[in-house]
Order: sequence, then structure tokens, then C-alpha cells
Amino acid sequence: MNSIWKESAELPYFKKLEGNITTDVLIIGGGMTGILCAYFLQKQGIDYILTEGRNIGWGITGNTTAKITSQHGLIYEKLLKEIGPEKARMYLEASQNSVKKYVELCKNIDCDFERKNAYVYSVIDRRKLEAEADALRKIGYEAKITETNKLPFQTAGAICFENQAQFHPLKFISGLAENLNIYEHTFVKELKENEAATEYGTIAFKKLIVATHFPIDNKHGMYFLKMYQDRSYVIALENAAQIDGMYLDEAKRGLSFRNYKEYLLLGGGGHRTGKSGGAWQELRQFAGKYYPLAKERYAWAAQDCMTLDGIPYIGPYSPNMPNCYVATGYQKWGMTSSMTAAMLITDMIAGKENPYEKVFHPSRSMMRGQLFINGWEAMTNLLSLSKKRCPHLGCALKWNSSEHTWDCPCHGSRFTSEGKVLDNPANGDANWRE
Repeated sequence: MNSIWKESAELPYFKKLEGNITTDVLIIGGGMTGILCAYFLQKQGIDYILTEGRNIGWGITGNTTAKITSQHGLIYEKLLKEIGPEKARMYLEASQNSVKKYVELCKNIDCDFERKNAYVYSVIDRRKLEAEADALRKIGYEAKITETNKLPFQTAGAICFENQAQFHPLKFISGLAENLNIYEHTFVKELKENEAATEYGTIAFKKLIVATHFPIDNKHGMYFLKMYQDRSYVIALENAAQIDGMYLDEAKRGLSFRNYKEYLLLGGGGHRTGKSGGAWQELRQFAGKYYPLAKERYAWAAQDCMTLDGIPYIGPYSPNMPNCYVATGYQKWGMTSSMTAAMLITDMIAGKENPYEKVFHPSRSMMRGQLFINGWEAMTNLLSLSKKRCPHLGCALKWNSSEHTWDCPCHGSRFTSEGKVLDNPANGDANWRE
């Protein structure tokens, strides 16, 4: 099933790479992060090439809910406690700067851009909202606690971030990418020192940006332990409410709301990839109860990388990979974090100082409880008996009955029933067939 974005956008076509080529900077991955990196490098006159294994924007970017906001759930109280007021304030500033940059770029791109307020609501616990508002005040942001009379059920209120935004992500990419140096259907099969091998040629580079959603090199950085992946689901309803804003439940498995034109986009039903969850059925049950006259027009799903501490990994890939950079772990806030990553990494490549580097540095401490959960999941599934194994690191795959796919609970790779790879980090099809 295609998302509403994929059904309503025309993207430019780019040829595949044939032969050997040299560049100063190689960008792997043609989602929002990769496209923005290419755009900023081109603006600075830096030589680059972007390779995309399929079509630009057709992966996670094409399945987002496309909210542009610095409100990433109720995170600022947590950040204040765990990384201190300076870094918590810098996280907020970096995200706010990303929102502002989208505002600037979207002035010249027809992408259904709209300024909207963002709300995180709690169904039963107003104390969580008050604690978050207090944390925000301590780092210099005045957030309002407001009521949620646009939602079809009672809540304890919501934290409001004013003047955030929403847009059509693929129309934006289409407008940004047209004159960029991109090769589509150019899958990087192997990385060597300063060289990437594709099916039809090699790319020699001086610097590398890995913008592949989940990093593709397992030998460095320990990303297969530092992250897991999470599925989430969306349905687009016609003849439902206009809610005039972007809403998200503070509960981990709560619901998300936003409008796009005449549609209400209802999100939720999420679960760790390879586990079970409510999926589209949960959303359809909710819609049937609260929007009985609405009709479902689109349904799609997305996948997000979740880090140990709730902060993306943006910066040097690993101490053992000089001149290589990574952007991953966006925690379901891919639009804002893509912009943050692109501005930070291209500054580093250009030799410019970026004050936010220390907040997102990928080599920060791994000593978090989630590390042991990730390790347990990997060990359990490696030892599980199953003919269906993931070619990434050998974990047993689980059947996803909602999407009819084989999913990896360890690191989030996904495959069709015939074994064709759908989502990385697996870099190729499984060697089994039905």
C-alpha cells in the first residue's frame, strides 16, 4: 500500500551509475537527510555524489506523517535530568533552527507547507504536562498547557508548541532535488577504504555520509547494539475532523493526529519490529468509534530507528572510520532531525564549527538500560530455531501478519514472503524462498 504522499507526488528521475567515478563526498541514501546534505553541499560548491538504491524519497521519507516540529514528545524533562540544562537547551535550539530552515526553503517550493501548532497531550496525567512545562521554562522556552477540544475524546490537557509546521515531504524533495547530482538504482554493495562498490561501477571518495536510515557498516560504531527499530501505522480518513494542529499522545503507544487537505491522518498501532502490535486494526477500530462517517482512503506504515538515550546519532561514524559521517536514530521525528543532521554534517565537512555537535555525537556513552534489552533480543533470536533467518546478522525472523512480511526483531530488517529485502540494515535479499 502506498502512502498519500507517494500517490500525490511526481519525483524527478535520475539515471543509475554505470562505470567508475570519483568525488570528494559520497552520500549514500536518497531520503530526506541525503537530499538535504546534497543540497547544502551544492550550495557551498563542494563536490559530491548521492547514490540511492531505489528511488529518492521512496523509503521512510515517503511514509512519514511529515510533521516539522521541535516538540518530540515529552522529552525535555528527561533531557534536563540526563544531559543537563545546557545540552537540553541546545537540543531544543537545534530543532527550532531546523524548523526555521524548512520555513525558509519552503517559501520557494510548492509542497503544501503550513504553519501549525504542535500538541503533546496526556489522556489522564496532567502532572506529566506540568513537569514538562517546568523543564521547558528552565531551558528558556515558554510552553503553554492548553485544552484539546479538537480531539474527539477527553484528555488532561496538552503542551503546545506554537508556530511549528507540516508539509508534503515528497513534493518538497521533488522541488529540492531536481538539479542535484544523484544516481538512482545504484545500490552500494560494499564499502572499502575510500571506495564504494556498486553493481555497475565503483565510487572513489574522500569523505562519506551514510544516510541509509540504519547504518550499513556493522564493523564499526556498534549501531546494531545501539538501536532497534519500531513500526508505526497510519490511515488517511476522508469525511473526518479538521483538528487545526498536530497532536501526539505522550503515551508510548498512543495516537497521532494531523490533517492534510481534506484528510485526517491517524497514526498509531506501533510495536517493535518483529513483535506484535495493534497495527492498522487498532486505528480502524478507533476510527469506527469516533469517526463513524469517515472513509479510509489510504493506509501505510513506517519504520523508525530508536536510540539508547532518545537522541539521534549524528556526526562521525566511528573513531575507526575517519572522514565518515552518520545520521540515524531519529526516534520518529525524521523531518526535523533530517534537517538538523544535514546542517550539522555539512558544516563539519566544510570545516565550520557547529555548536550542536556534542549533543548528537554518536560515540557518547552506551551505558543505558535499553542496551541490555537490545542485547537480550539479539541473543534470544539468534538462538531461536527457524528456517527464516535474517542475512544481516543471522537472527530468526518473525511473521508480520498485518503486513505479510518477515521481520527481524533484532535490528529491524524486513522481507517479503519470497525473501526480497524491504528495509535495511540487511543489504540484500534472504537466501530462502517459499
